[in-house]
Amino acid sequence: MRNLPQPAAEDIEFVAVMHALSDPVRLRLLVALDDDADHTCTAAAEGIDVHKSTTSHHYRVLRESGIISSRQEGRLRLVRLRREELNARFPGVLDAALAAGYAELEAAADK
Repeated sequence: MRNLPQPAAEDIEFVAVMHALSDPVRLRLLVALDDDADHTCTAAAEGIDVHKSTTSHHYRVLRESGIISSRQEGRLRLVRLRREELNARFPGVLDAALAAGYAELEAAADK
């Protein structure tokens, strides 16, 4: 399979990152990827109640904005946060987004 396009670290744009972080589903995916490990797309989306095609769209937005990287390994597509690149380019943005994502998960669990 071909590698999907993702911006180089120096080409990550603030507006694209903020747009990608503005969706609750993408925030949940961000939280699921918050361990600096590679994840299959299916495993990271576990527990998020959206269709597979919708999840694919959210991964594309995250990848094209530069928040996640994606690589092919056999039949699996593996994704991970681009933590170092994002923190170097926009310090504090990823931490703030993760804090918001964890807060939303906690609020949902309290309901």
